[in-house]
Amino acid sequence: MTLQVPTRHNTKLTTLVERVNVDAELVQMWKCANINAVNRSGINDHGEVHIRIVANAGLRLLRLLAEAGIQPNIVLDHGLTQDDAEVIVVLGACLHDLGIAVHRDEHEQHSVSLAYPKIRQLLAGIYDEPAITMLTADTLHAIIAHRWDVRCLTLEAGVLKVADALDMTEGRSRIPFEAGSINIHSVSAQAVTAVNIAKGVERPVRITIVLANPAGIYQVDELLKRKLRNSTLAPYVEVEARLAEEGAEDKVFEVFRM
Repeated sequence: MTLQVPTRHNTKLTTLVERVNVDAELVQMWKCANINAVNRSGINDHGEVHIRIVANAGLRLLRLLAEAGIQPNIVLDHGLTQDDAEVIVVLGACLHDLGIAVHRDEHEQHSVSLAYPKIRQLLAGIYDEPAITMLTADTLHAIIAHRWDVRCLTLEAGVLKVADALDMTEGRSRIPFEAGSINIHSVSAQAVTAVNIAKGVERPVRITIVLANPAGIYQVDELLKRKLRNSTLAPYVEVEARLAEEGAEDKVFEVFRM
C-alpha cells in the first residue's frame, strides 16, 4: 500500500509521507500487527487499509476545525503551526496500532514504546530541537489516548481517537453485537454503508453515518459515541445516523451531540 493523503502545501507532511512509503521496517510491522489482529485474534483489519482511512479522516476533521478557528494544542501550547498539527495526526495514524505486533491486549502501551524511536527517525531533518521533541511528545500522547477510555489532553489526540472510530464501513467495525444467544455481528457491522465528514450545521463538523438497516446503530453507539464522548472533539461535532431504505429517500434515524 502507498499511503496517500491530501498534503496540500504542507511540505513537512509531504516529506513525512514520502518517508513512510519507503520505510520497509514500518510496512512489515503493519503486516505483523495485522496478522496478530486478523489471523490470531479474530478481529478486523488493523493494517495498512485502516491506517490510510484513519489518516485521511483525521486530516479532514482537523482541517474542518481549523476552518472554524479552533486551534490545535501544538499551536496553543508550543507556538508551532497548523502544518505541524497535521504531521502529528498523520504520524499518529501511522503508528497508533503498531503495538498490535506485540499483542492485541494493551496494544496502546506497546505502540508508545515502539513509536518513540520511529517518530524521531521519521522526523529527523524535518525538525530540529526543541520542535522534534514537542512533536514526539504530542504524537505519543495521541497514540496512548486513542484507547476509548483514556482522556485526551490535546485537540490532535481527540482527532486521532475519533478518526480511528470512523473506520466502520461495510463490516470494518470491530464491535460484536449479540442478541441473546444469536450473534448478529455480521448484520450490524455490514449495516454501515458510508461515513461522511463535512462542515456542520450547528457545529464545525458533521459526521453522517449511512445505515442499510437499523442494526447498524449499535456500531455507532459502541464504536463512535464512546470515543467521541472521551475526546476533545465532543463540543465541536454533531453526528447524524441516516437510514437508507431501498426505494425510498434517506431518512434521519438519529442525530446526537455530546
